[in-house]
Amino acid sequence: MKKILIYILILITSCFILPAIFSNQDKTKETIVEKTNEKEEEKINEDKNKKSDKKESKKGDKKESKIGEDKEYKIKLLHGKTGEVEEVNLEKYLLNVVSAEMPADFEKEALKAQAIVARTYTIYKKNNKKHENADICDDSKCCQAWISKEERLSRWEEEKRKENWNKIEQAINETKGQIITYKNEPINAFFHSNSGGKTEIPVNVWGGNNYPYLQVVETSGEEEYKQYYSDVEYSYEEFIEKIKTKYSDLSINIHDENEIKIIEYTESGRVRTVKIGNHNISGVEVRNMLKLKSTNFEIEKSKEKIKFLVKGYGHGVGMSQTGADSLAKQGKSAKEIINHFYKDIEIKNLSEIF
Repeated sequence: MKKILIYILILITSCFILPAIFSNQDKTKETIVEKTNEKEEEKINEDKNKKSDKKESKKGDKKESKIGEDKEYKIKLLHGKTGEVEEVNLEKYLLNVVSAEMPADFEKEALKAQAIVARTYTIYKKNNKKHENADICDDSKCCQAWISKEERLSRWEEEKRKENWNKIEQAINETKGQIITYKNEPINAFFHSNSGGKTEIPVNVWGGNNYPYLQVVETSGEEEYKQYYSDVEYSYEEFIEKIKTKYSDLSINIHDENEIKIIEYTESGRVRTVKIGNHNISGVEVRNMLKLKSTNFEIEKSKEKIKFLVKGYGHGVGMSQTGADSLAKQGKSAKEIINHFYKDIEIKNLSEIF
């Protein structure tokens, strides 16, 4: 009987204790599995994060490379006096150009506009070469002006030298790589000293075709600059002699009012054609023969002399430099100045074009 009771107790005990043991084992297994899964999940997430970080890093690198790209653009510069062709960094070259082309006491935004225009003009010349072994030359009558740093500094007052050079450097650096484009191509960025209040279209100066981005625009404030007004006076004898250098068959009665008169103006108010004796001569030719600063002139005659009253300085096409400074004084930015003088254009970085 005792044995039977013992067996019964063992059986009862087994029924309660064994499930508990296995249950604990299962829980332990579940815990181990959970921990293993957690670790695996952590590892997977970590790998994902690393991959993501690498991708972001690559994206960041690409972005940084595009925005801060420091590609060195070089040009071949022909020095007219020596005939030497020098390969120079574009941005360093522009320091010598802007300091030669625009007064350092002009507003900074005007200098920045000049930097963008000069850079654009240089790239256009590089793509449309005029010189056999060079991209551009240092003669303002042919391409654009250039002056060495040493010579430029020597022409400034000593106390202004550092300030002036730093100002021009800032204008170049703050516009680094920026050029003016029309339909994603660099424009022929003409510029001049003073428009006399209105710019001119190229066909009226050089003939050929017009550029759609170069139109007649008005600019206020240019009359405040010394380049706005000028006059040239000749005796009739001197005047006839100068005209005869090109028109040797000139026949003229200087006492007849109809023998010397302007007969046609361009859209901008400049002289298109002048009647001089038996010839109708273009305003551009008259300007060149008589050394006038612009084709924007009027004629004043007396008994013994002829006088030309001139407005503006230069061909009048593209950006007026004094106009740019006047706009800058009115609070306009370099980009606003450029958009004033060149129509339907975009300012882009060289890295976007080349």
